[in-house]
Amino acid sequence: MFLASTTIRLETSTKKGLESLKEHRRETFDEVIEKLLALVPEGDEEGKYSDEFRAGLLEAHFDAKQGQFVSLSKLKKDIGL
Repeated sequence: MFLASTTIRLETSTKKGLESLKEHRRETFDEVIEKLLALVPEGDEEGKYSDEFRAGLLEAHFDAKQGQFVSLSKLKKDIGL
């Protein structure tokens, strides 16, 4: 079976982060990235999520991890509740 490959550019810190997630020395970055992608849910009991929604979930998780979020009280105030 032929596997197509591609080259991607990564920041040095990103590459180091991926290296730290390897379970063993010979694990490929592709395998690590596949595991990370599996963490983003495909859907729920109501159906499959769109790619855009899945990307939004990932972005929201990243923002929250970076401390970039809006509190519920601020959101309620902003929308007039």
